[in-house]
Amino acid sequence: MAIFSVYVVNKAGGLIYQLDHYAPRADTEKTFSYPLDLVLRLHDERVVVAFGQRDGIRVGHAVLAINGAEVNGRFTADGKDVLEFLANPANYPVSIRFGRHRLSSNEKLMLASMFHSLFAIGSQLSPEAGSSGIEMLETDTFKLHCFQTLTGIKFMVLADPRQAGIDSLLRKIYEIYSDFALKNPFYSLEMPIRCELFDQNLKLALEVAEKAGPFGPGS
Repeated sequence: MAIFSVYVVNKAGGLIYQLDHYAPRADTEKTFSYPLDLVLRLHDERVVVAFGQRDGIRVGHAVLAINGAEVNGRFTADGKDVLEFLANPANYPVSIRFGRHRLSSNEKLMLASMFHSLFAIGSQLSPEAGSSGIEMLETDTFKLHCFQTLTGIKFMVLADPRQAGIDSLLRKIYEIYSDFALKNPFYSLEMPIRCELFDQNLKLALEVAEKAGPFGPGS
């Protein structure tokens, strides 16, 4: 079980804090001969698998490295276009490492804003009056848990579906936010959180949650 990441979103939908706590590695590296038996395409300036998943390589995985050298978006380490390089028979056999690309800061900002909008839509679509909005989204590989305070701040935790005690953890994070961000005289409301004590106590809380599950009284 594991807790993957934490997001804090202000009432306007802006991302004011994000922490990647644990990132599972799912990279796969294989040596290929020509022609390449995977269909690749360009998506968001990255070369990704569009068809032909096998041996741990899945649709949506990006090309991360070629012949041991890291790929920079759509270009190889020496500045060549990845798709053109892989279309040339002279470059084979070739070793390619595939995996999930790491989200950039801009992508995290965009995703936080999108969830803020979905949260508001969920509140409006609910048949029950006074709905609190989206509290959990579940997939086969993770759950997204959300807690919104009375002032509109959202705390989101992405965790393993089997991880227990997330509701208690969300309230613990709110407590840490109140103690180490709001009480910091140098912190301005709605602005990005840059506080060492907040970081330290949040990481400690995540470690405790992973090992022990729910927080008890006085935790």
